Amino acid sequence: MRRRTKAPVAPLPQRAGIDPVRLRLPADPGGAWATVRDHLLGRYAGAIGAERVDAMLAEGRFVGADGAPVGAAEPYAAGRYVWFHRDFPAEERVPFEVGVVHRDERIVVADKPHFLATTPRGRHVTETALARLRRDLDLPELQPAHRLDRLTAGLVLFVVRPEDRGAYQTLFRDRRVRKEYEAVAGHDPGLALPVTVRSRIVKERGVPAAREVPGEPNSESRIELLAHRGGLGRYQLVPATGQTHQLRVHMARLGVPILDDPLYPVVREDGPEDYTRPLRLLARALEFTDPLTGAPMRFTTRLTLSGPA
Repeated sequence: MRRRTKAPVAPLPQRAGIDPVRLRLPADPGGAWATVRDHLLGRYAGAIGAERVDAMLAEGRFVGADGAPVGAAEPYAAGRYVWFHRDFPAEERVPFEVGVVHRDERIVVADKPHFLATTPRGRHVTETALARLRRDLDLPELQPAHRLDRLTAGLVLFVVRPEDRGAYQTLFRDRRVRKEYEAVAGHDPGLALPVTVRSRIVKERGVPAAREVPGEPNSESRIELLAHRGGLGRYQLVPATGQTHQLRVHMARLGVPILDDPLYPVVREDGPEDYTRPLRLLARALEFTDPLTGAPMRFTTRLTLSGPA
C-alpha cells in the first residue's frame, strides 16, 4: 500500500481564525504554464479577475514553503506547494455570541447562535462559529466534528487536536451520537403524535430547499409533542439520520412547519437578515460515549426557544 505523504506545515499564520489556502501545483503534461503566474491566472482569473491575481502576486500574497513570496516570473514546478489568503467578503456581524458549554483538552462543546454558520463556506467566512472560537479561545487547530445549519441554534462539538478529530467524526458518521432537538411550530390537534417520519430527501447544489422524492428512505425522524398553547406547539425531534434540512422537511410534511422557517413549506425571497425572527429550531442535547476515554457524555444547551412551555 502506498503511504500518504504528510503535507508541509503552512508558512502563513491564520488570519481572523481562517487557515490559508494550500495549493499544490499539478502536473502540466501540455506545457501550458511556463510560470507560476500562468497557472494562477488559469485557475483564479475567472473567479477574481486577472488584475486581482497580478495584484496579489505584486503584494507578496502567494508564498512558498519557506514563507518567501512567489514571484510572477518564477518557473512552473509541478508538485510545488503555494499558500495564500483569499480576500474575505464583507460580512455583517451576527449580533449573538457563541457560548461554551464544555471545554477540556480534547473537545469544546459550543452553543452556536441562530444565523451563524458553523464553518466557512460561500459568503460566510469570518462570521462563523469556527473562526470565532479559534480567535476567542486561542485554539488555532480547532475543527468541527459535525455541522449545524446556519439558521439552527444549539450544540456543536469541536475537536481541539487534529489527531483526535477522526475519532469524533466517526461517532457522527456511524450514528453513535444521540441528538435531540426542540422546535416551535403550529399545533394541529388532529395530528397523531408521537410519530416516526421516514422519507427520501435530496438536496441539489445551488437550490436552497431540499425536497422529498420517491424511493428508499434515507432519513428518519421521531417527532413528539411536548406542550401546546395558543395554537403553537413545542416539539421534541430526534433524528436517526442526518440529511440536510431533514427536521425542517419532516415538520413541513406533517403540516406543522417550524416557525419562521424561510424555506419550508415556501421559499421566502432572499433579503436582509431579520435577527428578531430566528428559525425556532434548537439542537438541545448531544449524548455519546467518548471514543478516547470510554466515558458516557451528555451535554445540554443553555439556549432556549420562546414558545409554549
